[in-house]
Amino acid sequence: MSATVREPRAPRTSNATRRKLVHGGLTFVALAYVAILVLAPLVGIIWQAFQPGWDMIKATLTSPDVTHAFKLTAIITAITLVVTTFFGVIVALVLTRDRFPGKALVSAFVDLPLAMSPVIVGVMAVLLFGREGVFTDFFTARGIEILYAVPAMTLVTIFICIPFVIREVAPVLDELGTGEEEAARTLGASSFQTFRRVTLKNIRWGLLYGIALSTARSIGEIGAVAIVSGGITGQTETATLYILRQFDQYGDAEGFIVAMVLALVSIVLLIAIETFKRRQQKVRET
Repeated sequence: MSATVREPRAPRTSNATRRKLVHGGLTFVALAYVAILVLAPLVGIIWQAFQPGWDMIKATLTSPDVTHAFKLTAIITAITLVVTTFFGVIVALVLTRDRFPGKALVSAFVDLPLAMSPVIVGVMAVLLFGREGVFTDFFTARGIEILYAVPAMTLVTIFICIPFVIREVAPVLDELGTGEEEAARTLGASSFQTFRRVTLKNIRWGLLYGIALSTARSIGEIGAVAIVSGGITGQTETATLYILRQFDQYGDAEGFIVAMVLALVSIVLLIAIETFKRRQQKVRET
């Protein structure tokens, strides 16, 4: 009898190869997701903005309505960043360093602007400062105009941007603990010196990312601002409201140009922070 000849088995895929395939597949899915939902729309906006040519871009960016819209957006954003940064760091320190009744409830309220529609925020402002509002008589008697003016636009923007600095700084404080701060106090540093030289230095990257997110959210806010601003051209019209008006009036070219500028501002800010962070890390490693 002749012995049965067995065909050689194909080599099985090793665990390392399977891990590489899985990792490669997940990487491809992640890159495709980002490309389709983030990069493709951004490229589309830039393409549409450059379609009319440089003359159209120059005319749009130098028109009085656009320059005023950019200026108003910058003012609201600057005030929002000062308020949310200052109080955001304080709230993050309180939530991570102190224990008090209702702490969990306060932490939940911090995230409320993220769960609430901006339109509802605008309606809340109308109820507080509009006709027969809770605070209307108080400000009217003093000649202060809140609704359909810059104060209301700034207030709703601050409310919407409250969580970003807090939620970027608080996890960093939790991870760092209090060891370095207690050591500084033991060596005779005051509370302010400890904060400036130890705490602020350690949270700077989380703080910068929170500021960047607040900036992007502030310049892009439209829902709440549209309700409380009145949309008065040349007076209470921000850059996003200008874009909305242009698309309503079939001025797509102008709308795409201003949208491109706002998008580039946010992108440049995030890239600058990430680049500076990497350079600082390289300096420390060397």
